[in-house]
Amino acid sequence: MKITPEHLARGAYVYIRQSTADQLVNNPESRRRQYGLADRARALGWETVIVIDDDLGRSGSGVTRPGFEKLLAAICEGRVGAVLAIEASRLARNGRDWHTLIEFCGLVGTLIIDEDGIYEPRHPNDRLLLGMKGTMSELELLILRARSLEALKNKARRGELFLAVAVGYVKAGNDRIEMDPDLRVREAITLVFTRFAALQSIRQVHLSLRHEGIMLPAVNYTRAAGRTIVWKLPVYNTVHHILTNPIYAGAYAFGRTGSRITIENGRKRIVRGLRKERSDWEVLLIDHHEGYLSWADFERNQRLIADNANGKGVMARGAPRRGELLLGGLLRCGHCGRKLHVAYSGRNGKIGRYHCRGAFLNHGTDPCINFGSLRVDEAVGTEVLERLQPLGIQAAVQAIETSKAQSAEKRRQIELALEQARYEAAHAQRQYDAVDPDNRLVASELERRWNAALAVVREREAELDALEAKKPEALSEAERQELLHMGADLERAWHHANATSVTRKRIIRTVVREIVVRVENDRIEMVVHWQGGDHTTLSVKKNKLGHHRWGAAPEIEPLIRALARQLPDKAIAALLNRLGKTTGRQNGWTQSRVCTFRSQHNIAVYRHGERAARGEYTLQEAAEKLGVRPMTVLRMIRAGHLPAEQYLKGTPWVIRGEDLVRPDIQHYANSGMRCPLSQGQDQQPMLFQ
Repeated sequence: MKITPEHLARGAYVYIRQSTADQLVNNPESRRRQYGLADRARALGWETVIVIDDDLGRSGSGVTRPGFEKLLAAICEGRVGAVLAIEASRLARNGRDWHTLIEFCGLVGTLIIDEDGIYEPRHPNDRLLLGMKGTMSELELLILRARSLEALKNKARRGELFLAVAVGYVKAGNDRIEMDPDLRVREAITLVFTRFAALQSIRQVHLSLRHEGIMLPAVNYTRAAGRTIVWKLPVYNTVHHILTNPIYAGAYAFGRTGSRITIENGRKRIVRGLRKERSDWEVLLIDHHEGYLSWADFERNQRLIADNANGKGVMARGAPRRGELLLGGLLRCGHCGRKLHVAYSGRNGKIGRYHCRGAFLNHGTDPCINFGSLRVDEAVGTEVLERLQPLGIQAAVQAIETSKAQSAEKRRQIELALEQARYEAAHAQRQYDAVDPDNRLVASELERRWNAALAVVREREAELDALEAKKPEALSEAERQELLHMGADLERAWHHANATSVTRKRIIRTVVREIVVRVENDRIEMVVHWQGGDHTTLSVKKNKLGHHRWGAAPEIEPLIRALARQLPDKAIAALLNRLGKTTGRQNGWTQSRVCTFRSQHNIAVYRHGERAARGEYTLQEAAEKLGVRPMTVLRMIRAGHLPAEQYLKGTPWVIRGEDLVRPDIQHYANSGMRCPLSQGQDQQPMLFQ
């Protein structure tokens, strides 16, 4: 007899396990048989019987099992006289766990009991038989798994395997799917793709749906009702799943995700749900069923989503981000090949620069290039407008149609929700009418459901009324003509006050794929790669050190430098304002601003009497010296008799003193004769009587 008093003095441990949650739901008889082993242990003479069922729903192929670890710990402590399991596969499905169990049981003299017999691991024959049972259990699992997987793959290659069906589709038989017959579900899915075509960003689609309170369908599985559709406000993952799932493009895909096995703390750990590249998918059947969009549109969406991924490395453009700079994510350094970054500074964070810091961040070397954004953005924007000018009218008409459709989309979704709510209320009423009124236990519950359904109907009607009250007025004929006129003049629309930087970025990204930029000497050289494959070369002058967008016009410095030798700061400011000159921030000139400008450019201040010390006279001073009127001196200058200099029309004349004492000039002044008029073919004598 293998069972000894020593074994009976210790406890009998019954180990119970089922591999999956599905087995827990659908295979209760197997679980009852395993729990029945406790009665067998008592029948064999054990008084202390302990049941370990911590591993229900856990695989025995090598993953962590807390119940099995508890059993091994009890064996090592000498508290186990026998381990009972319905068969070897319940204890372990892998050689490591099985042989560890046999080794520990052999060391402390613990029996292993199954439905076939009682085994003493210290006996060679029993040890050999247990080893074979464990090997057969492991082999059985491998064979069953390989056979099942190959059967699944074979069915998937025909496009007939559907473990689950995405929302928007339903099963039609066992081997095909079709669009959901529910119109509200279909139009909600279509709305997601329509919004993405307009907004070109998953996040923006998500935010717009949440902002307007538009709910999307989701699949809910329960044992009682099976597969049902519930409506809820979308989360980002819901929108992302709809836009990236090829099933909505009419394609059947299998093997889009895989698993990775690692060893942690001596145990196998399986990480599932790892996304594969499309080239690694096991099955991809295009035009398999009716889709919500074409395969070409789906691929275009995937390229756009990939470009919007800001954190996916230097090869992605990234989605348009906040800020005034228009070319963020599109510029690539022509020196090192890395993507250029954007940096903002200034009091309001509106002054932006592009810079390449990849080599500095990764290798600690000097940054490649950096330059201001103003001239580069303006040059690329001008080039884009030239390319898009023929499409301006078409874009204006599309904008008019879009303004009409935006208000209709939300209204349509509420109308469909209202129609469904009315159906559910009518269904609840029919259930209430069908019950015996005297059966209050049932009638009260059905009445409560009917009232709840009617409340939902009132909510949907209130939403529809509120939307109707906020309905924007249709475009008037004047507004329509204004929009068409702006479409014909894209440059005017581009610089319009209501045209935001986000709109300009989207326009640029529609036609521009990438811009490779280099800085050569004092020029910024760009190669614009268009979406169609063509490219254009642009060259922009780079600001010198210390120059910025708020600097005064280039002609201001030499003008003030010349005027400072003739006039004080206050007179210079008045003269500049008369000439229509402004500061870098488009302000008028004042004495203090002229003084600041001079200090920044090292221009000496005007000293009283310095012009006289140089022997220079103004027009008024020259007239006083000659004793004539200023107009007489001006005619002498224009006739070329009196040399004079004027830096710019409207600035003071500069006349040298030695020219005023010339005999011919003195002759005109002393004789009182008028200086001869300049001759011209258009001049005619006028006789006054």
